Amino acid sequence: MMGVPIDQLNTTQAIGIVGEMIESGTPHVIATANFDFLALVQEDGDLKQILQDADLILCDGTPLLWASKFLGDPLPERLAGSDMVPVLLDLAEVKDYRVFFLGGREEVVSEAEENIMKRWPKLNIAGMYSPPFAPFDEMDHAGICERIREAKPDMLFVCFGCPKQEKWLAKNFRDAGVPVTMGVGATIDFLAGTSKRAPVWMRRLGLEWFFRMCQEPKRLAGRYWKDIRVVVPGLLKQVLQTRSSGAESEHAVGDGVAAAEDSADAVESAVTVIRLPERVDALVARDSSLWPTAAMHTVIIDARETVFLDSTGSGKLARLARMTRENGGKCVLAGGNETVLKTLELMKLRSLFVEAGSVEEARKLAEA
Repeated sequence: MMGVPIDQLNTTQAIGIVGEMIESGTPHVIATANFDFLALVQEDGDLKQILQDADLILCDGTPLLWASKFLGDPLPERLAGSDMVPVLLDLAEVKDYRVFFLGGREEVVSEAEENIMKRWPKLNIAGMYSPPFAPFDEMDHAGICERIREAKPDMLFVCFGCPKQEKWLAKNFRDAGVPVTMGVGATIDFLAGTSKRAPVWMRRLGLEWFFRMCQEPKRLAGRYWKDIRVVVPGLLKQVLQTRSSGAESEHAVGDGVAAAEDSADAVESAVTVIRLPERVDALVARDSSLWPTAAMHTVIIDARETVFLDSTGSGKLARLARMTRENGGKCVLAGGNETVLKTLELMKLRSLFVEAGSVEEARKLAEA
């Protein structure tokens, strides 16, 4: 949505992936995206790149659930950071995973630790550290990472607030060396009891933002009003663009999965060519026969036949671009028509691709 990829997971699936991350022993970043994130990335290119590079992005906001329905591919449920942390602590207690909390005021951290140990008496807390407050560029990043490495946690929860925590993780998660890292904002305050969450009925109605605004009107009223003015028109444009291009392509399109079955070309040396079908929608995005699973250096996406691209299809292409970039390669979009390019532009994803007018031109770019 508007440049922010969101993984379509329920709680059980997310917990399973977290377990796999811990077993792998390699560092990962999990983000929880809400309405405010969508507004921030429109002006903050660094944050947009950070979210596009995250290993997992959870839906933290009922309004995003509503928006996903209008976009034609509903998200299964809301996975807010403040809801996920207790579930992850349950998992950590059972599996004896070590957890580390970073951030929050000192007095809040001590109260949170006391409450955590009451609720999870067998939890293995590797550390809880409140570093001295400082602007991002003046923080002792190396010292904090050294402290975390010495504690050897399996999960790291960072409570600096958005976007500082996301930027801290992007800069330091590899150096910290923790299998699962996650920015969780005000969750430390909820655990300490210094801030109250909205009643369950307000969360279900998507009114938690209103509850928080009533708690801190001076700090949040202006931000939320700006978010509404930026995100609502942006999502409306995305919905209209998707429906418009979908209506134009409807007469020429059959079953999306059937169109994709024979569309992946063979790997030629270090270059993989993927021929997209006419419709690249949620059905096609989930069709494993179209998308390569092995690590790829360079990919050419042949979009000459594509006349419809929805939000889920765009997200799949963005993930593909990320995979190639991580392998030191590039993702070349060949023959994309105005509809495809306009959709990627609207979703703030066009910059992820090198563009070529034809497959032949794309091959030359790949060879170069």
